[in-house]
Amino acid sequence: MSKLKDQRPHIIVVEDEAFQRETLIDFLNENHYRASGVDSGAALRKLVERDPPALVLLDLRLPGGEDGFALARFLRERSRKTGIIMLTASGDTIDQVVGLETGADDYVAKPYEPRALLARIKAVLRRAGGAEAATTGERVRMGRCLLDLQARRLVALSGEEIPLRAGEYELLKLFAENPNRPLSRDWLLETTSHREMEAFDRAIDIRILRIRRKIEVDPARPTSIRTVRSAGYMFVPPED
Repeated sequence: MSKLKDQRPHIIVVEDEAFQRETLIDFLNENHYRASGVDSGAALRKLVERDPPALVLLDLRLPGGEDGFALARFLRERSRKTGIIMLTASGDTIDQVVGLETGADDYVAKPYEPRALLARIKAVLRRAGGAEAATTGERVRMGRCLLDLQARRLVALSGEEIPLRAGEYELLKLFAENPNRPLSRDWLLETTSHREMEAFDRAIDIRILRIRRKIEVDPARPTSIRTVRSAGYMFVPPED
């Protein structure tokens, strides 16, 4: 009889301190996850190829040539669906912003309360599971509108077409491809500036303001394109 595949989500703990790593692995296994642990970037790369994870808990400061930022980039380039939570003793806002810019979904400072970390894990896994669903079709629901990715059009649910500038479409497309993930202002500007150049630092904020006026039910209280403090903006798909 063939052995049944373990259906529990696989979580990899990247932590060079053995006691902390093993304690967290035990905690995750007790809470119905299948946890593995590694102590370096090289070991993570080998394990990911052999046993792809649903989520990686990634220590920011690691010995050797690679830190958590480099590993987050590697994981995100490999898969958009893999959840990434950075664990670090640093409470520096700059580290948090850089971590999110390199592809992390969340950032938890040590020491952390295990139950609080567990809640963050569940939230990231829910978002990662919904990411593929958000872009499986050619049309993505965004606030009171539908973004037609094939026709490059924005259509209100009432049926009227809403005019879009090229830069606005590119922004909406980026958001649709990265639901529930904070996207930094600098990255958004660099990725879309070839479409619509504006010679001041707050260009993205102006574009977001214009987009909100088109897609939000109440632009003054946006629920679709949300501001993430110290990070940038995030597209949150509607629950209905």
